[in-house]
Amino acid sequence: MKLITFSTTAHPLPRIGVMRGKDIVDIESAAAHARMRLEFDPMDMISLIESGEAGLDQVKALLKIHQAGTPEPVETQIHAPIPRPRKNVVCVGWNYVEHFAEGELVRKSGQEIPEHPTFFTKSPTAVNGPFGDVSCDPALHGKFDWEVELGVIIGREGKTIPEASAMDYVFGYTVINDISVRNAQRAHGGQWFKGKSFDGTCPMGPYLVTSDEIDPSDLQLICRINDVMKQNASTKQMHFNIPRIIAELSWGMTLEPGDIISTGTPPGVGFARTPPEFLQPGDLVETEIVGLGVMRNRMV
Repeated sequence: MKLITFSTTAHPLPRIGVMRGKDIVDIESAAAHARMRLEFDPMDMISLIESGEAGLDQVKALLKIHQAGTPEPVETQIHAPIPRPRKNVVCVGWNYVEHFAEGELVRKSGQEIPEHPTFFTKSPTAVNGPFGDVSCDPALHGKFDWEVELGVIIGREGKTIPEASAMDYVFGYTVINDISVRNAQRAHGGQWFKGKSFDGTCPMGPYLVTSDEIDPSDLQLICRINDVMKQNASTKQMHFNIPRIIAELSWGMTLEPGDIISTGTPPGVGFARTPPEFLQPGDLVETEIVGLGVMRNRMV
């Protein structure tokens, strides 16, 4: 299923929906029409994730009986699938060998690719919708860069999860753009949190596609700036695969339903280009993972 969080002019509070073709099935309205008592809060994606198979079975049942109507035209806004995560978004650095190599040409640190995943986080306030504007106010003096990534949404609580069973803990997948402010990323003692957490620099969406519909081992990742291709790679190029990432991240640390993991970016980012390229006001950033949808964010 392609789950979304959306709102309309008629119903301005964000709510869960399912994309079925061009039709959005409003779960709250469909449940009220079917007189079904839901196992989850239809206004909260994390609540649906926490409800597990019982909640998904209810959604599937509603889809079977839902009849697409001809509603009056309304303006619809698509939000991030999880508009306000309960925790920071966990990101994996240097997970594509070619991306590590292009960065090392700039850093010249002599560092080898790590033996274990490199983790950092983005603040919940960085999360943005798939079509929201991203502020790159020149007064911030920021060097804004693009990074298309596969997002993994955790569906079950787990700690010290074995690699062999790690995929059982995945609820679904989404597209993430880990927009990075490079000068801020490097200005704080080598840690990346500040440079990764400017407001609005984590566009996510447009859908949360459930894990039963996606094989994440070979998905095409694409990033275009003003219709010019900048990144084009596959998740099969990951150095650390999803089971390894989940196993290492959960080692001694509990993962919970709704946790978000951004799994790293392939080569083609701006700071490693000759000359370096950074996002400017007016630029249109399109990030796509084939099968998961396309995000379009305007820099303003």
